[in-house]
Amino acid sequence: MTLERILQSQGFGTRRYCGDLIAAGLVEVNGELCEDPRAQFEVDGLRLTVDGEEWLACTKAYLMLNKPAGYECSQRPRHHPSVYNLLPVPLRQREVQAVGRLDHDTTGLLLLTDDGQFIHAQTSPKRKVPKVYEVTTAEPVTPAQTGALRSGVQLLDEPAPIAAEACEITGERSLRLTLVQGKYHQVKRMVAAAGNHVDALHRSAIGGLQLDPALAEGEWRWLTAQELAVLSGKA
Repeated sequence: MTLERILQSQGFGTRRYCGDLIAAGLVEVNGELCEDPRAQFEVDGLRLTVDGEEWLACTKAYLMLNKPAGYECSQRPRHHPSVYNLLPVPLRQREVQAVGRLDHDTTGLLLLTDDGQFIHAQTSPKRKVPKVYEVTTAEPVTPAQTGALRSGVQLLDEPAPIAAEACEITGERSLRLTLVQGKYHQVKRMVAAAGNHVDALHRSAIGGLQLDPALAEGEWRWLTAQELAVLSGKA
């Protein structure tokens, strides 16, 4: 692919604008200046520096983000800032999307991508991708409550009880809940139906992929090939 099209595909602007950046001597490829907009390169793994900004080129973007509280997973938020504001402009320009949503007050692992097939595979109810939540409760957790969550609790407007894939007590007022469904406000509703209430909620894992402990709240990074293999079930 030509360099100007690569820059365009990465979200740096229109092809003409990207061509002007290259001709102006503002683009380095693998550490070397390139002033030819039509120079040909393979996209994936290409190390770019665009007007001083380092960038790893990729055909499709796959990210993990440590979502902080107080952000909405929406391009058009109503009451809180958009989680997309935490991403650099090129990723917003190429319209990466959250793989499922977290409530504004829920923190933790959020996947984002511009690969529609990946989003479908991770969110399809048929795949039953497990998601792990660390729950802080308002009242002490009891074995009866975790037992109810494992066996199934009845939620309003649901035809049958909903059961957690796994549930364990992790502290006096905390539990770890694994779900394979994706119902609206599911964790909060299930914990309430079991006789307690959620004070804080954090997603720690999706489909065997753990949130990187080195990733501070509000930070993001690219997923590795190994992590993508874990999510696709090929690891």
